[in-house]
Amino acid sequence: MVFHHIPPRKRPDGTAAFEGRPGILLLNLGTPDDTGYRSVRRYLSEFLSDRRVIEGSPVLWQPILQGVVLTVRPGKSGKAYERIWDKTRNESPLRGYTRAQAESLAQRFIQDDVPVAWGMRYGKPSVAAGVRELLEHGCDRILAMPLYPQYSATTTATANDQLFRALMRLRNQPAVRTLPPFPDHPAYIKALADSVRDGLAPLASPPQMVVASFHGLPQEYVDKGDSYLADCIRTVEALRAALGMTAETLPLTFQSRFGPTKWLEPYTAPFIEALPEKGVKNIAVITPGFMADCIETLDEIGNEVRDEFMAKGGEAFTLLPCLNDSPACVDMLEQLARQDLSGWL
Repeated sequence: MVFHHIPPRKRPDGTAAFEGRPGILLLNLGTPDDTGYRSVRRYLSEFLSDRRVIEGSPVLWQPILQGVVLTVRPGKSGKAYERIWDKTRNESPLRGYTRAQAESLAQRFIQDDVPVAWGMRYGKPSVAAGVRELLEHGCDRILAMPLYPQYSATTTATANDQLFRALMRLRNQPAVRTLPPFPDHPAYIKALADSVRDGLAPLASPPQMVVASFHGLPQEYVDKGDSYLADCIRTVEALRAALGMTAETLPLTFQSRFGPTKWLEPYTAPFIEALPEKGVKNIAVITPGFMADCIETLDEIGNEVRDEFMAKGGEAFTLLPCLNDSPACVDMLEQLARQDLSGWL
């Protein structure tokens, strides 16, 4: 590993400041390397073996996971990935957008001499690889930014856990700050509201309803104290206020439930499928909990839920894109980063 020499920084009074410099590390969930059975199985095994994601006893869960689940699910998930895979770059949209977010954010910090790296909790590039990249650029302080607006132990906490595991293997550790969740931060809500307006503007007729769909979570996790539900409510309430909408025109739902356990309700798929019978046949869907489009947004909502809605009598279904690498998203990330880099720049 090569460490580049960084000249000492100077304070305005000319005295020496920090020897190194801060860096930014974007953290996202992860993705398989390709759509093949082995790659998807490897990714799902790592993801579903995380004790933060599946809190049940490994003694009971692992035989089920390594047996039935990882025999059947990789094939099904692989086909779903194939439907949304970026064939040009041979990668998932999540990986492409996360890279683009990091590259765009890096441009905003060139004059500040702050490098930006990125890593995935599951799969490649790893969180440890992101840390190494920043160390090789002379960073002695790291701001870790989990790309989850709403906190959950299954997302934010496990991303930070992986960062800390990487630090445990270092002789000389950098100082670290972790970005707190930002469920109703003004910059985030503005970016979401603007994306809704931009997405609906070209439509021939406005939708009767905009459904906000968040990734689900077992109800038990919330009962034990996970703040995810409260954060989702904060996001939707702030977004309703920004758009002048109500609980009837901008309802909150939860998708991607897994297994027989009760998850947060209402469930997105049955909620949307029931709308045509109620006379609601023109809808849009926004997925505010995802900072980048991925299999859960593009395929689960954009293909599966859309098809069921139309089959039940729906007439128009608009999937609003995630913030992805839009200028509004990068503006928000820059504002959040500068806020939490206070004292380090």
